[in-house]
Amino acid sequence: MEERLLGGVVGRRPGPTLLCVAGIHGNEPAGVIAVRRVLDALENRRADVHGRFVALAGNIAALQQGRRFIDRDLNRAWTSGRILQLRAQGTAGGTVEDCEQFELLHEIERVLDAADGPVYALDLHTTSGPGGVFSAFTDSLPHRDFAEAFPVPMIFGLEELVDGTLLNLLSEHGIVAVTVETGQHDEPAAVDRAVAAIWIALVKAGVLPESLVPEAEKGRALLARDVSHLPRALEMRQKRDLADGDGFVMAPGYTNFDPVVAGEVVAHDNRGAVVAAEAGRLLMPLYQEQGEDGFFLVREFSPFWMRASAVIRQTGLSHLVWLLPGVRRVEGSADEVIIDKRIARFFARQLFHLLGFRQIEDAGDRLVMRRRRFDERRYLERPPQPEPIEPDAPHRA
Repeated sequence: MEERLLGGVVGRRPGPTLLCVAGIHGNEPAGVIAVRRVLDALENRRADVHGRFVALAGNIAALQQGRRFIDRDLNRAWTSGRILQLRAQGTAGGTVEDCEQFELLHEIERVLDAADGPVYALDLHTTSGPGGVFSAFTDSLPHRDFAEAFPVPMIFGLEELVDGTLLNLLSEHGIVAVTVETGQHDEPAAVDRAVAAIWIALVKAGVLPESLVPEAEKGRALLARDVSHLPRALEMRQKRDLADGDGFVMAPGYTNFDPVVAGEVVAHDNRGAVVAAEAGRLLMPLYQEQGEDGFFLVREFSPFWMRASAVIRQTGLSHLVWLLPGVRRVEGSADEVIIDKRIARFFARQLFHLLGFRQIEDAGDRLVMRRRRFDERRYLERPPQPEPIEPDAPHRA
């Protein structure tokens, strides 16, 4: 039987913590296999560890059955409401995933309680379609800096389209987190890429020095080689949600990052053809029985804008956005703004993404955006400290 704690290494000296979560979807075992390989290799390096490395299994029941989930998707339920409900009611009479989430949350909190420095998190996944090697993260400065250590396509804006991921929860509570997708579920190379990602994360987090981890440089070369034909930066543009009984079937033959044109038929459902809303590239086309997302559409943008946005945010100019035409503050909030798209009509969403904001609501002529947490220069120089996962409590500055 799979254990929740896959293993860990505690150094002789205090330092950062790297938390690795693998198998939060039960049909994605590559990360679990990779963790075990790295833990075996770390046995002779314990004396060199600063801080600690801890690895947890996600959905144990689903891993044992090789299914994405049993009753519900465990990576769509890390919301304040769900966590408050679990704390209040426990798991009595709940689903299989209620028990899994309750136990996993408890283990994550144990890791946070034991931490004596910054906490980094690596969330390992695979995809049902081939070619799915990329990273996703919440785009504040320390999270982006962590993600940039992995030489794979960086996907911006996923958290705006997918609610309730573990990545989002950890990122909002002072943990510097990144999700790395390492390939197709049963592809042997997906394990090798996950191993590479773990070594890179150990070095980037400061748990092990680069000079003692030749695997990190080899891992970067492996990942860079496998994605050499792909763009470095892409933004989310469209998500096809699934509903029970809608008859969604992905058109055959698509791989991750395949280019599509506006109006191209990429799937069918009970109402007929499902088309791409605009030109771009397909991401995570659904070729498995379970799942809540049919596909995503992403669009490439120049890495120049990544660098430009980092400079703008580090100078603090994003705090003056309410001075722009058509922009006003949300009453009672220093971090939320309302944008009148009739006035700020051109590229409002993209502009505010560059400035470090994420979309909260898009209602006709009204766009509500919120500044991402920890999006300041000081968190690049000194990563945020982890906060207790208390969704009902106000966040500390």
